[in-house]
Amino acid sequence: MDIKIKELSKDVMEKALIQAKAGRLHILGEMLKTINTYRDDISPHAPKILSITINPDKIRDIIGPGGKIIRALQADTNTTIEVDDSGLVKIAGENQEDAERALAMVADIALDPEIGAIYEGKVVKITDFGAFVNIKSGTDGLVHISELADYRVKKVTDVVKEGDVIKVKVLDITRDGKIKLSYKAVKADEKE
Repeated sequence: MDIKIKELSKDVMEKALIQAKAGRLHILGEMLKTINTYRDDISPHAPKILSITINPDKIRDIIGPGGKIIRALQADTNTTIEVDDSGLVKIAGENQEDAERALAMVADIALDPEIGAIYEGKVVKITDFGAFVNIKSGTDGLVHISELADYRVKKVTDVVKEGDVIKVKVLDITRDGKIKLSYKAVKADEKE
C-alpha cells in the first residue's frame, strides 16, 4: 500500500483486504496439498541450536586462557559457542551431529560427575588397593579392589589393566571431591 495519495476510500481498502485474504487462503491450500501434517523431527542436516546450563565457576574452563579452548572446540566441531555469565552455553551447529559433539565436549569439560551416573573411562593407574579411572578430562576416580568384581579379587591386574577402557558407576563423592567408583555395579546393572 505504498502509494503517494493521502487517503483511500473505505471501498478500496475493503476490496484490497478481501483480495489479500483470498490470496493467503489460496497459498495455504497449496501448501496443504504438498504436506498436510507437520514433521515430528527436523532434518539432521538442518542447522541446530542446543543449550546446556553449567556452573558459572566452570566458564573459565570452557573459555580457556585467551579463549584457546573455546576456539579449539569451535574449530573441531564446526560450531559457534556462546557462553553467558549466568552459565548458559548456546551451541549453534550446521547439523545435528556437529552440535551434539560440541555439547558432549562442553559437558565433559564443565559438568561435575553425578552419583549414580555411569561413565566410560580409561584406567590410568593401578595400585594394590584399586584402579584409578579417568572418567572425564582432568577427573579421576578410584575403583576400590572390592568394587572390581562380585568375587574376591587377589590382584587388581586380574580384572583390569592400565589403559583399559571400562564403564564405571559413581558410588559417592566425598566432601573433599574424591570420587568412589564401582566396576561391578555396572556389570550387575547390565545383567538385569
